[in-house]
Amino acid sequence: MTKQRRTFSAEFKLEAANLVLDQGYTVSEASSSLDVSENVLRRWVNQLKQERGGQTPSSKALTPEQQKIQELEARINRLEREKSILKKATALLMADEIERIR
Repeated sequence: MTKQRRTFSAEFKLEAANLVLDQGYTVSEASSSLDVSENVLRRWVNQLKQERGGQTPSSKALTPEQQKIQELEARINRLEREKSILKKATALLMADEIERIR
């Protein structure tokens, strides 16, 4: 039988990492009390340290500030793609108009 992969919310990950960073629990104590592997908890702790240092993570952010940054970066990327499409469409329309005038 295959074991189903568990998923955790960003809030749960943040609280778990806070246990280690802010409340003085060891990784092993926190992981056993939360029933998650130590490696997973270490990843969350490292990610939270990086986010607190101002780095935007490549995976889903834990802190609300970094989540907002990721949302805004995604929106910027979408708008830039739309702008590029509109530029190309304008160039095509202008080329057609120039051809028609000749």
